[in-house]
Amino acid sequence: MVSSMTNPFITLRDVSLTLPDGNPLFSGLNHTFDHTPTGLVGRNGVGKTLLASILAGQLAPSEGQCLASGNVHYLAQQITSAQGISVAGLAGLASALQALSRIETGSCEPEDFDLVGDGWDLPERFRFQLDQFGLGDIPLHAPAEQLSGGQGMRAALAGAQLSDADFLILDEPSNHLDREGRETLMSLLSQWQRGLIVISHDRELLETMTHTVELTSHGLKRYGGNYAFYAEARTRETQNAQQHLDQTRLARQRAERTLRQQQDRQAHRQARGRQQARQGNQAKVLLDKQKERCEASHGALKRQQATIRDKHQKAVGTAAAALKSDTSIYLHSDLLPSMKGGIAVQLNQLLLPFDCTSRQPIDLSVRQGQRVAVTGPNGCGKSTLLKVMAGRQAARAGECLIPEHSRYLDQHLEYLNPQYTLLDQLKGANPVAPEGQLRMLLAQLGLGEEKIRCRFTELSGGEKLKGTLACLLYAASPPSLLLLDEPGNHLDLASIKALESMLRQYRGTLIVVSHDRVFLNNLALSHHLTVTEKEWQLQPV
Repeated sequence: MVSSMTNPFITLRDVSLTLPDGNPLFSGLNHTFDHTPTGLVGRNGVGKTLLASILAGQLAPSEGQCLASGNVHYLAQQITSAQGISVAGLAGLASALQALSRIETGSCEPEDFDLVGDGWDLPERFRFQLDQFGLGDIPLHAPAEQLSGGQGMRAALAGAQLSDADFLILDEPSNHLDREGRETLMSLLSQWQRGLIVISHDRELLETMTHTVELTSHGLKRYGGNYAFYAEARTRETQNAQQHLDQTRLARQRAERTLRQQQDRQAHRQARGRQQARQGNQAKVLLDKQKERCEASHGALKRQQATIRDKHQKAVGTAAAALKSDTSIYLHSDLLPSMKGGIAVQLNQLLLPFDCTSRQPIDLSVRQGQRVAVTGPNGCGKSTLLKVMAGRQAARAGECLIPEHSRYLDQHLEYLNPQYTLLDQLKGANPVAPEGQLRMLLAQLGLGEEKIRCRFTELSGGEKLKGTLACLLYAASPPSLLLLDEPGNHLDLASIKALESMLRQYRGTLIVVSHDRVFLNNLALSHHLTVTEKEWQLQPV
């Protein structure tokens, strides 16, 4: 691709955004995005998607300016397939293709020629891009509502590739893509020569970016490298922030000791003065003046000490706020029973529902304690297999034997009651443990008093996931088998790392469906269950 603009840019000048309820989301953002491929990261809820809408010119900031040097193409995270929209419409190409069709049938309207521009070969180029994403057999004008989520994202990405934009902004483009789709996406983005901003929690995709920009409550910060560079820099920042916090706490302790010594010395002087006054024969007026001086001195010392205490308290608060403890979680693996030996899952001649392929029936044995990743392209039956194992769907034929005490979690985390607090639900799962111990266990997962007392539905995605796993793993009888379907989708980077940490310490049998290669590599897997055109193959890592 040849860039229509040598150095495209998008500049933020003192940009602020206030939510409809009056709360500020972010403020005073100043940054320039140039043609360098940039990954935009940040915690869920910090405002990345709204910032993307501002960068794309679809949302006006509450204050400040957003200036773009050319056209911006924005691909939102949620690809909506409204009724009546075609595949071409989903890709943003319907108007140009329709105008081209009208010209071919005799139209001479200037508007049609304006819509086509230089895109006389648009149908062929669109077909080529669809074929690149494995959608070559789908008609351009087929209803988009017939596409799966992954197929819809692929069609939209094909349109983005063909856009005449100077800047491309993609919001979580790999969320619904399988392994092949993710690799195709990364390959195509590597060929994009114009401005590129990718909002993502996909570490493998972020690794292909040249720069990383993080959005926090404190603003935007640019890191001059890919995800690995950013992660290393953030680790150093966290270590430095922890060191600074330790130093400010130590300074506060020393100051407190000094203040107590001052108080003790003053109290000793006052006591000695009172004793001398009782033993002496001074006039009352002199005694009164001495008392006034003592009281004034005591009051001045108290004010001075209050100022010093306030100074140190603020210093500790500032240092604590600067410490990003996103991944500082601890799971008590010693509370989890070891579950090894014997067969955990046995499938005999199993045929999945809705599977019209020529694959052989599934014969599978998974032993207790094994950790299995289920991988394969979208639509091959991975999620269906987990639902059959969990008893959510019935097999067409065959036998499925799994432990009675197993748990299945999909992306929607429907295991817990959304209207009850996390603490109450953990107490229900483990009624024999003291409440203080349960509070401590949740706190060490980064779930403090405020979080465990609010309704489950009010928690963020990462908090819900950690809370759900806590209720499972810290239950009076933890499950011997966990079935997880794309658990990392829609989680931010810190929550994904916390999830990995918890799952690594789980001692039971784990079967997880995911397209995230980095996530799977961090789970200490023992086996891969891979779907081929003919069969399901279980192989050791």
